[in-house]
Amino acid sequence: MTPDQLITFSVVAKHRNITQAAVHLHLSQPAVSGQLQALQQSFGEALYFRQGRGIELTPAGRALQAVADTMHDTMEHAKSLRQEVRTLETGVLRLGASTTPASYLLPEYVARFRSQHPGIIVHMITGNTQQILEQLDTLDLAFIEGELDQDIKNQHAIQDWQTDEVVAIVPHTHTLATHSQIDLPTLSREFLVLRELGSGVRRMVLEAFEQAGLHIIEALELAGVEGVKEGVRAGLGIGFVSSLSLRHEDGTLKGLKIENGLTRTIRILEPGKRRLSHAARAFLNELINTQEQN
Repeated sequence: MTPDQLITFSVVAKHRNITQAAVHLHLSQPAVSGQLQALQQSFGEALYFRQGRGIELTPAGRALQAVADTMHDTMEHAKSLRQEVRTLETGVLRLGASTTPASYLLPEYVARFRSQHPGIIVHMITGNTQQILEQLDTLDLAFIEGELDQDIKNQHAIQDWQTDEVVAIVPHTHTLATHSQIDLPTLSREFLVLRELGSGVRRMVLEAFEQAGLHIIEALELAGVEGVKEGVRAGLGIGFVSSLSLRHEDGTLKGLKIENGLTRTIRILEPGKRRLSHAARAFLNELINTQEQN
């Protein structure tokens, strides 16, 4: 009794027809019949009998079918796994990420993934949240922060990944640099440096002021996290950035927690809820497994 004989028997039992099973197995009909005869001789019992153009299983055949089906399923799983491994040897992984995850979270994961799968070409586009949402059709995975519209939630598979905090930043020489925390009323009286339209940080900050019933005096708009940081260094005003963006600062900027906190969730989005490529699934699993270990 061999694995090939059991797999053949599983397919024959499913189709109840030797000819159809032969087509499915890409074997000749005599080859299938020969395997069935050898299996019956090894088993020592009749496993089927012919009925019309097909076959019917005997009680012994029905009992053996469960075992044969398990063997068949195991082989199919092994083939699928082999295909996944082969697919991960070459291919393209297309990632899109808003500024914070693109700059301060994803690089180490991408570097580790590339070392494990050097044949995979990784393309990552960056932009503000709105820009990434506009390019979902071209991506395998997207990483964005902040609240999402209901339409986005309905159209895509989304899962929470990490939590981030937005802080106010001032030059280390600023009078407020001696503080560790600042409230919104104080901020509303200062000249502010804000991110560009479409930025998740900008949206979050302005909504916080609106909910508090506060109006900002005046603000300058600069593109990107580094643009805001450079504007603050130059003394243009108080800016707002992710606390993650301050991890490697040289001390020229001071981050101030905002009273009551401005926290947001960074989310992983699977565009269109479509089936992920093997490369995207492997990368996603790496992210989730690392997070669980931490």
